[in-house]
Order: sequence, then C-alpha cells, then structure tokens
Amino acid sequence: MSPRDVVVVGGSTAGATVLRELRSRGYEGRLTVVDPEPGTNRPPLSKAVLADADAEGSVLIDHAALDVEHVRAAASGLDHSARTLLTADGGARPFDALVIATGSRARRIAAPGQEGELVLRTVEDARRLRERFAEASSALVVGAGFLGLEVATAAAKAGLRVTVVDVDPPLQRLLGTHLASSVCDRAAALGIAFRRSGATLVGEPVRGVRLDDGEELAADVVVSCVGDEPVTDWLRDSGIELDRGVVIDDRARTSLDDVCAAGDVAAVRAGEHVVRAPFWANAVTQGRVAAASILGQSSEDPIVDHYFWTEVAGTAIKVVGPLPLEGEPRVLEDAGSGSGLLAWDPSTVVAYGIRRSVPRLRAALRELSVPPPAEHR
Repeated sequence: MSPRDVVVVGGSTAGATVLRELRSRGYEGRLTVVDPEPGTNRPPLSKAVLADADAEGSVLIDHAALDVEHVRAAASGLDHSARTLLTADGGARPFDALVIATGSRARRIAAPGQEGELVLRTVEDARRLRERFAEASSALVVGAGFLGLEVATAAAKAGLRVTVVDVDPPLQRLLGTHLASSVCDRAAALGIAFRRSGATLVGEPVRGVRLDDGEELAADVVVSCVGDEPVTDWLRDSGIELDRGVVIDDRARTSLDDVCAAGDVAAVRAGEHVVRAPFWANAVTQGRVAAASILGQSSEDPIVDHYFWTEVAGTAIKVVGPLPLEGEPRVLEDAGSGSGLLAWDPSTVVAYGIRRSVPRLRAALRELSVPPPAEHR
C-alpha cells in the first residue's frame, strides 16, 4: 500500500529529488519537507556564486509547485516505534515513510573556541567569501581537493595571491599523477602556489597557518576545504545503523522499516564495506531510488552514479566512471595542450579541457567495453 504521509528531512538536492520523483511516479499523498533553510543546489556555490552575487538566487530550490508543506525547523530526533519525527522547535511530525536527506556540514580544523575559520557549504558562506575576496589581496586555502582548488581558482580570478596547503599532492589521490600534474600546472599558470604540508590554523581570529616545519604563512583570507561530515547527530538514539553516515542498501533502505536515506548523509553498503561518495550525482540517483522504494516500485537508477565534474583554473573536468585514476590514459580525442577525451580502460572516461555532454561520455564508456571486431582471414 502506498504511504499516506511521507516526510523528507532535508530539502537540498537529494531531498528535492525525492519530492519530485514521488510526484512524477504518481504519488498523491501528503508530502512534507523538514528543513530550517531553503533547498540549495550546492555545486555552483564554489563556481558561479563565488564570482557573481546575481548567481545566488539560481541555486535555491523551490518546492512550491510540488504541493509540499515546508516545516522550517531542524530535525532533533526520531522515534521509529511511534513513526514520529521530532524537531528542534518542539514539534512532532508523524509519518508513514521517512527519507533522511540531511546532507553534511563542512569539517572544521580550528581549535576549540578559535574564531574566524572560513568554510564553504552554504549560500551565506559563499557570500561571505565573495565579500572577503573583494577586500583582500591574499588568500590561503587549506585542502587541495576539488573544492579547495575551485575556491583557489575563484580567489585567483578575483586578483588575490593564492597559496594552497595540503599534506598530500593536490588531486593526485583521485585523479592520479597524469591528470593531477596537468591540473596543477594550469593552476600555477593562474598564479596559484602549492605547499606540501599539514597545516594548523593560527591567530584569533584566524590569520594564517603553521606548517609542519614551524613556518607560518599569513593571508587576508584563510579558507578550510578539508572535507565534510554527514549530519547524523540527531539520529544517535534512533536505533538506525550509522557507519560513515546513514547506512543504506542498493534500494536506499536503512536498517529501519519505511525509512530511506539519500545524498551526502548516506553511506552505501557494498558487501563487507560501506562507501560514502558525497557527489551531486549520487544525491540525485539515490533520491530517485529512495522514492521508488517508498512506493514499492522498481528503479533502473544505480545506487551509486560514477559521475563528477569540476572546473579548476579555467579547465573543465568531467568524469564518468570510478575514481581514482591510475596510470596513463589512452587518448580518444586530442584537443591539444593535454586536453581531450581521455580513457582509463576499461572503466573511466574523462573530458579534460573540452565540453562533452554526459550522454556522449557514457556512450564513449560503453564503447570501451566492446571488443574490437575479429580480423578477417
């Protein structure tokens, strides 16, 4: 039987996808989204919004057309036996089916009580950084992952001297030596410098970092881009299985009946392992799968979608297939200066410095697994 009352906790990409998918699959029951903030499409925050105040409105998600009640309060607890969601304003929301899509928060490295650490996770964070960039001449970014290099790119384009600090080689853990080296060369050409070290924030408020060898680097703006943490603290006494996030199966179901999870808060069980991949594409595909599960319907969507894109130092990178990338690629299309369509046989294709649609990349990936025709004798 279809549930009469579905509650979705979190209204950003994963939660919004659940709401849309439920309606598109014919669900006519009551839909409630519980979130103190408007839904946000986060990938543009580190790209368009850091560069342009007018882009802020484009990232907000409006649920009004879906006939959804929006409860503007944070979830504070879950009483599964009573099928009730508790909220921080003292409310109690009954449900027949629940979807946990509370996402994640930026991980912080400031010392307890230390003020002034900047991160990028919300529209307000992006606005604050953009305003600080406009007044500054230098920036330090701690963390050389995708987000860190996107923030560094925005700062460099705003005219700041930029240094990125990370204990690991920039992007190498995910993109491998070949692609990471090329990306770093392009970033360096934009004026971005790299330092290989751990970093401790210094100052009150934060004004720089101390490297492992004791050297201190100062800057007008210091941004931590050191990963994220799933928002699961409100679930600690719920009885739900938690391991790097809310554990889900390949149908987005949790360990509790009629409770699903999707997006950055979720961690997928794969055999003996639990894998959390907080990318936009997974928020979408898991939202679709969760909606189908709630309605008892099938879904052709995978629980994990190996698709990711970024833009660093003016270079677009679009990946279809699992990371990390190891070894040298096969060049399927050469666009010059290292750009082109690259393949890591037989699992991953990358559009590097060129524009390619996702369907074209998926088609190229399928062709990798097709054996060549036998030679005629």
